Amino acid sequence: MRPYLLLSVVFFFNLYHSMAVPDPTHQALLQCLTQSIPTDTASSIIVSKSNPSYTSVLRAYIRNARFNTSSTPKPLIIITPLDESHVSAAVICSQKLGFQLKIRSGGHDYEGLSYVFDKPFFVLDMFNLRSITVNMADETAWVGAGATLGELYYNIWKNSKVHGFPAGVCPTVGVGGHLSGAGYGTLIRKYGLSVDHVVDAKLVDVNGKILDRKTMGEDLFWAIRGGGAASFGVVLSYKIKLVPVPETVTVFRIERLLTENATDITFKWQTIAPTTDENLFMRMLLQPVTRNKKKTVRISVIALYLGDSDSLVSLLQKDFPELSIGKSNCNETTWIDSVLWWANFNLGTAPTALLDRDLNDAGFLKRKSDYVQTPIPKSGLESLWQKMIELGKVGMVFNAYGGRMDQIKPDETPFPHRAGNLYKIQYSVNWDQPGSEADKNFTTQAKLLHDFMTPFVSKNPRSAYFNYRDIDVGSTKKWSYEEGKVYGESYFNGNYERLVDVKTAVDANNFFRNEQSIPPRSSKI
Repeated sequence: MRPYLLLSVVFFFNLYHSMAVPDPTHQALLQCLTQSIPTDTASSIIVSKSNPSYTSVLRAYIRNARFNTSSTPKPLIIITPLDESHVSAAVICSQKLGFQLKIRSGGHDYEGLSYVFDKPFFVLDMFNLRSITVNMADETAWVGAGATLGELYYNIWKNSKVHGFPAGVCPTVGVGGHLSGAGYGTLIRKYGLSVDHVVDAKLVDVNGKILDRKTMGEDLFWAIRGGGAASFGVVLSYKIKLVPVPETVTVFRIERLLTENATDITFKWQTIAPTTDENLFMRMLLQPVTRNKKKTVRISVIALYLGDSDSLVSLLQKDFPELSIGKSNCNETTWIDSVLWWANFNLGTAPTALLDRDLNDAGFLKRKSDYVQTPIPKSGLESLWQKMIELGKVGMVFNAYGGRMDQIKPDETPFPHRAGNLYKIQYSVNWDQPGSEADKNFTTQAKLLHDFMTPFVSKNPRSAYFNYRDIDVGSTKKWSYEEGKVYGESYFNGNYERLVDVKTAVDANNFFRNEQSIPPRSSKI
């Protein structure tokens, strides 16, 4: 369903619903909202379970089918604000009525924490707050939390062919969640993280006040740039600084099997990918596959180079001859076309494809993460191949760091994984079969591979990437500082303490919370 059709359905069904007899919770919320919002408008943004559009609105931004089952806890009401003032009212009224408020921008939380809770709750669905205003005079843009990365890239391209932004490769990811958890993409080695280019923000705090960088103060502004903004308030929009990109960039993808020197290439990649020219980003995929009825592992090196193919080939022939790359392997293109290519569109696809929100698209998936600080020896890689073949389904993604990432201090933003990290691992498994048996099988496979990697990854703490949400890292049931420390130090290392201080200062009663939120120092729940 296209976004504008979804908006029309929500509006007309809500108009119908407002004439029917609402349930008590709906009535109480409506009464509260109308203290600051006109009745017709307030009624149009409330979607309760008795509303015929409830299921379509809820499912539209569920991106993991594991959390789209009949037994999944569902919100009593979905609030779909059309204006910033509606968010303020929703925050105030949710507290008055005693309901937890979950905040969803794009729905890509891997564990569904933005739309699932085990107690009665509301969802604040931000998909309408998607405005993007690009100002080329100062090379900035204000981006609504409900906008997608694809919409952001498209709007940058409409205004300039030599500007971009360092963020993720999936165009349907919501800006609000992506930037609040740090955000990275193919420009990471050249420009660092998304949050390294956030210069202002607008946020609704626990009192319903709309704050910007100046009025929220530097501590809170620091926290919402990588520390998970949903612990502190509701981000309405971010102001970002655009970055220059050349007119010509180059992409390539090279695949090798174990019989084709894959082990040597992987071993060398670990030292070259994080240290080569910062204009080159090389991602490596590791996947168990079957070839000629025999199980093996395939590696894929996927790259973006900010320059032409001649200079790229020359660089790799010097730094990484094991790849045996030539001009025939490369495609010269524009930055926006490289964005489409990384999103698995064919080169030459019109940039308007980035505007497709691909609603109701959800497969079953599990993700985990790690950081590697010392190259895995060849013997370790060979044992890894055996383990991947034994498990049969789980893939791995190696994302090279270095470059700009090495130059930014670990406490400059809440995201601490900077210098000293060669690359980040994402463990990835997808499946099609519904049911608890398949869920247990594939999530267990992911855990087993993660356990196997323990000797090769960061320690004390074993670090993880917040935006690759993984409930196995730890969760809180009592909302205590000690519970939060388990996952907080994995995600944020030494920055956890400052995040707790900010939380205590701005939301001491812990209204903004989820199973992996930052707790105040003393919980009153």
